[in-house]
Amino acid sequence: MLRVLAIVLVVLLLMLGWQLFNGAGGIRDVRELAVSVRVQQRENAQLTARNDALAAEVTDLKQGEAALEERARTELGMIKPGEVFYRVVDAGDLPPAAADKGGQ
Repeated sequence: MLRVLAIVLVVLLLMLGWQLFNGAGGIRDVRELAVSVRVQQRENAQLTARNDALAAEVTDLKQGEAALEERARTELGMIKPGEVFYRVVDAGDLPPAAADKGGQ
C-alpha cells in the first residue's frame, strides 16, 4: 500500500513538473514572452524616435520658412531671384567624349 502511494506521488510530481516546464503558462512560454517583449520594446523605441523626428520636422515647417526654403533648395533645386546657380560636376560623371574635351 505504501509503495503504491509512493508511485502515485512520484507520477503526480512528474506530471506537475512537466506541466511547469512545458504546459501552458510554463517556464518555456514565459521565456518566449520575455523575448517577444524585448523585441517589441526595441521596435517601439525605433518608432518613437521616428515619430519624434517627424514631429520636430512638422514644428520646423509650421514655425519657420527656413526649413521650407532649405527643402525647396535641396529637393526641388529652386533658387532665389537674383541668385546664380552653379553646378559642379566631377569628371568621372561626364560621358567619355565630354571628359576628353574638358581636359584639353
